[in-house]
Amino acid sequence: MSISPHLLPFLAELKLNNSREWFASKKGLYDVEKANFDLFIGELIQGFADFENMDGVKIKDCSYRIYRDVRFSKNKEPYKTWLSASFSEGGRKSGFMDYYLHIEPGGKSFLGGGMYDATSDQLAHFRQEIDYNAKAFLGIVESPLFLQTFGAPEGQSLKKIPKGFPADHPEAEWLKRKQLFYWKHFTDEELVKSDFTEQLLQTAKVLKPFLDFLNATFFEKEPFLK
Repeated sequence: MSISPHLLPFLAELKLNNSREWFASKKGLYDVEKANFDLFIGELIQGFADFENMDGVKIKDCSYRIYRDVRFSKNKEPYKTWLSASFSEGGRKSGFMDYYLHIEPGGKSFLGGGMYDATSDQLAHFRQEIDYNAKAFLGIVESPLFLQTFGAPEGQSLKKIPKGFPADHPEAEWLKRKQLFYWKHFTDEELVKSDFTEQLLQTAKVLKPFLDFLNATFFEKEPFLK
């Protein structure tokens, strides 16, 4: 299955006309495209169930609203100019590290996941795990397939190594991490190909050991094995 060929043009037009008046005039078209996207999410849930526990997870548990919360934002545009969904055991509100899908025109679509907004406790656990078990972690993120798929990590780092670790620690760069996530971008053309669902799922399978590592570190969650 693929993304509807009409979704990206709609989102591109929304970016140029991000107003409640314009959106109201196109609400019928949006409803059709949102329904198509929900079908796509439903198919992905079934696919993820082959290697993640998706029992009881429904489309509404994965999908995000297009409406922006502008109450505390300087950007007062009422709508997001993308559609997105997250996939994990328990759905996007479970708290687990999940697979995040972002669909946006202009080659900005991607599948990714990782440590984006970690708490101080989570960072402490992560750094402790790197200190004690770097070999297992590096075996994941430095494997040839992982590097070929995702490349270098994204996210912010501290300028200096955190307190409690020697300055010459062999994994100093990983210990400095405040954020650590990976994503793979897809072209607009790839999104509308018939095998796009399979592309996403294959990408997710490569990402899975990294997310399993984080979930085990943060939540003592055992990897799902089917």
